[in-house]
Amino acid sequence: MKLFSEMMAGQTLLPIIQADSVEQGVAIAKAMAEAGLKVVEVVLRSEASLDALTAIKQQLPELIVGAGTVLDKDILAQALAAKADYIVTPCVTPDLLAALAESGVPAIPGVANCADIALARDAGFREVKLFPASLAGGIPFLKAVSSVFRDMTFCPTGGINADNCADFLALPNVIAVGGTWVAKKEWVDAQDWQAITDACREAISK
Repeated sequence: MKLFSEMMAGQTLLPIIQADSVEQGVAIAKAMAEAGLKVVEVVLRSEASLDALTAIKQQLPELIVGAGTVLDKDILAQALAAKADYIVTPCVTPDLLAALAESGVPAIPGVANCADIALARDAGFREVKLFPASLAGGIPFLKAVSSVFRDMTFCPTGGINADNCADFLALPNVIAVGGTWVAKKEWVDAQDWQAITDACREAISK
């Protein structure tokens, strides 16, 4: 199975799409693709999320589209049925990790402490998401665990922004950063798609 880092192919920003409608989701994805991004994540936080994911894949077939906020096996099954290319979770449980390992698609499980990291590592994962990064210790935590979990790499999400993303990416055990700061709600509400494109371009230039 392909690793998350292989799928990202050097892209260090994992942009998050949070949409209240299919049309919103597609417009956000188009704005991100315009900036040159190849991988996006649709978080499953609204009734329209799964339909938005499917529509993005249909209208932008060149994009790799993942499903985020996958909390359990039932949501995982729905994401896979919607043809998600990869899976992102905010947390880990033994059942969820087992289902991710059997899913057949790249997955990046969410961890918040050393126990979570060890649980994910025991399940065979070497790439995980630190969430919520700003509350789970951020850069000091990632530095501290680097010598203990030497074979683990991270995609911090939660509290990442334009001001600190470069600092996170400078860490050798960080493969990418995720966040919504490149698609702010006020831009989406105003249909200011160019602002999203510009923010994504700025983020990937760091």
